[in-house]
Amino acid sequence: MKLKKYLYSASLLSLIFFLSGCVKMDKHGNPDPNGWIYRFLVVPLGNCIQYMVDNWHWNYGWAIIFITIIVRLIILPLNIYQSHKMMVQSEKMQFLKPQLDIIQAKMKEATTIEQQQKAQRDMQRIYSENGTSMFGGFGAGCLPILIQMPIFAALFATARYTPGISSATFYGINLGKTSFALVIITGALYLLQSYLSMFNIPEDQKKQMQMMMYMSPIMMIFFSFSSPAGVALYWAVGGVVACIQTVITNIIMRPRLKAKIAEEMKLHPPKIVVSKDYSLGGEKKTSTKTASTYRPPVKNQSPKANKNGGRNAGKQNRRK
Repeated sequence: MKLKKYLYSASLLSLIFFLSGCVKMDKHGNPDPNGWIYRFLVVPLGNCIQYMVDNWHWNYGWAIIFITIIVRLIILPLNIYQSHKMMVQSEKMQFLKPQLDIIQAKMKEATTIEQQQKAQRDMQRIYSENGTSMFGGFGAGCLPILIQMPIFAALFATARYTPGISSATFYGINLGKTSFALVIITGALYLLQSYLSMFNIPEDQKKQMQMMMYMSPIMMIFFSFSSPAGVALYWAVGGVVACIQTVITNIIMRPRLKAKIAEEMKLHPPKIVVSKDYSLGGEKKTSTKTASTYRPPVKNQSPKANKNGGRNAGKQNRRK
């Protein structure tokens, strides 16, 4: 529990760091030097690029590539950790899917708020009693994402605003202007990364991911087209690292992890929370209420009633 609290606290601090330190712009379109990210990340990264250009006599393009690769490799373990957590949850969810499908089908038939709440509680029980999360591991991998956000923002700002990059060239490409060649390369790399991410994915998840498969490269093409070539070069190098990371996680790690979890499930099968005869309740209650309010008509009286009735009739005849 303490570890979870520390993770949540670190996630919150990372989010605050990102929101408060985002690179701001002044009236002239230049970065505001008062932001945290600009002071502690953009400036040092820019100085590193300038140092390589001045002392190692590197081209600005190679300096951008080098810095991007180094930073991406540093945060690569965080990315793999996040992917591992999400894959574990995803593979475990496949064994819980039969129970989840039963509840989801019943939830569609729910007619009252009480029935919907019961279905949600039972679904949460399936997750909790089997050590999984309804977020599919995203919650467990939230911290790496928050840590990377300011770093990516700093790399982007460094490639865009470092002095000297806008007037430099890289193999005939003006880094200060839009390069259609880099736009196409960036789009192709992220399309390849999206294609690699579909390997060893369950069929039902592939259908959900098909739209994202094309959305990511389209977005990167738009970003690269609307940015100088120096920024597009940063995106392209990031795409290469993303492809390598996807090969590691989806093609190398996932099959092994899938076999490991399948073996664990054989030894320790998932706990059964709901079965095929699962009911949200309410149907039986309604039929019971209907049966209790039903009053059949009285057709025949009891012998005692008939006997009493006969005595009363005789008395009335004598009085007459």
